[in-house]
Amino acid sequence: MATVALGPALRRGALDKGGAEVVGGVVVVRYGENPLAAIKNVKAKIDEIAPGLPRKTLADGRVSQVTIVPFYDRTGLIYETLGTLNTALVDEVLVTIIVVLMMVMHLRSSLLISGLLPLTVLMTFIAMKMFGVDANVVALSGIAIAIGTIVDMGIVVTENILKHLDRAGPEESRLEVIYRAASEVGGAVLTAIATTVVSFLPVFTMEAAEGKLFKPLAYTKTFALVASVIVALSIIPPLAHLLLRKSKGVVSSRSLWPLGLILAGGTALIWSFWFTGLALICVAAFLHFRTRLPQKLQSRLPVIFNYVVVSVVAALLAQHWEPLGIDAGGILNFLFVVVVLGGILLLFRLFIRAYEPILRWCLNNKLLFLSLPILLIMLGANIWLGFGSLFGFMPNWIRSSAPYTALHHAFPGLGKEFMPDLDEGSFLWMPTTMPHASIGEALDVLQHQDKAFSAIPEIESVVGKLGRADSPLDPAPISMIETIINYKPEYVTDESGRRLRFEYDEQTEEFVRDESGDLVLDDDGRPFRNWREHI
Repeated sequence: MATVALGPALRRGALDKGGAEVVGGVVVVRYGENPLAAIKNVKAKIDEIAPGLPRKTLADGRVSQVTIVPFYDRTGLIYETLGTLNTALVDEVLVTIIVVLMMVMHLRSSLLISGLLPLTVLMTFIAMKMFGVDANVVALSGIAIAIGTIVDMGIVVTENILKHLDRAGPEESRLEVIYRAASEVGGAVLTAIATTVVSFLPVFTMEAAEGKLFKPLAYTKTFALVASVIVALSIIPPLAHLLLRKSKGVVSSRSLWPLGLILAGGTALIWSFWFTGLALICVAAFLHFRTRLPQKLQSRLPVIFNYVVVSVVAALLAQHWEPLGIDAGGILNFLFVVVVLGGILLLFRLFIRAYEPILRWCLNNKLLFLSLPILLIMLGANIWLGFGSLFGFMPNWIRSSAPYTALHHAFPGLGKEFMPDLDEGSFLWMPTTMPHASIGEALDVLQHQDKAFSAIPEIESVVGKLGRADSPLDPAPISMIETIINYKPEYVTDESGRRLRFEYDEQTEEFVRDESGDLVLDDDGRPFRNWREHI
């Protein structure tokens, strides 16, 4: 009836790079492992086996050798994401310093509160190292979320110390006054932090994907809050005893502060921190010569000095953030920062002035005012759960009405899954052929497509796969094509995504290149744009 024999297996997939068929492989990380560590181990093993790959000598004497080239490497994504988040943390710290300086309007206490931020973040990193928490995107975002609460602790303690110092008599010991002020709010500060920390305890019980996603955030936020309490209750009081003197101004000009600041500024200049060094030297000069200025000007100097410090921090923020882009220039970026932050702070100032009449109206019209929070709660519940879930108990004649149907479609609910978009610098292009297309026809389509993509100058590499790999993890049919398109960054960057600057000749309006044709790094130069001008 038949002859049974072994034959070749049907081909189920192919890999193409820029129009040429290649051999590829897929690395799968074990569940729960660190992807970055796994990628480093794979690269180390590739370097180990690279010398043993096939090679041959060509007719012209050159040696041709098989090499393993990654076409989708998550290392760049991981480093760039962490670099972006680190940049956002620095920007957030600078913004917080500006807000504290403008709202408190007391330079010494503002510097005292702002000094909490870097110290608390450093303590959080120490705790992450001790407890083995990886510095991934979610973990670092926990620090970003906690920054507002970190500053709150310093504001409460410092403001209470200032209040007690103003009320204290001339004969009272400043040490006793500061101790009494810190002890008075210590319990309230600890209670406020404890409520937040306790509310995160259910997150630590999460498992599977939810636990892997949210546990690092809960850890880092808890570390930051605990560190802020430690700093607020143990470090701020002695620093307040040192800085918050009864004499007007920043500190007495007869002290050793000017000399210390000059030494610090000179050290910064030696290490090429020009901006910091000059700023410290200017502060030292101000402290030394302030007593020789007119009395009327001396009374205004603390406020003027406060605004000068805010301007300097705003300039640093504009240079670091570049909200309008690098092409807009430093002046426009600085003006944008001033307008945005100044507008928000102005609204806060107006609210503070109008707070008393607003509060009186709310107390005199309780039911009318409380209707607004009730409406907000109902609106939030409709957006979250959906209008139909909340009001599904209504009778049929109401549910079939036009207003009910319109609200049901307007508020369908958020669903169960929330995964934000992540711009990782690559595209996944997934067209499909007709199901009856042969592998030869599908491969021809794939090669023509990859050649068209490779012709675009902004694209760095194009690798397309049709069908499936020799693995049960990817049961894709022949008609399914997956193309990974990696495009060049807009500007030349390092592995963390920070723009690099290169030497630029203003006369020829061209970038300077070395003997091999490569760009020359220069911190005072310009960034090099990889894309065409109209892109």
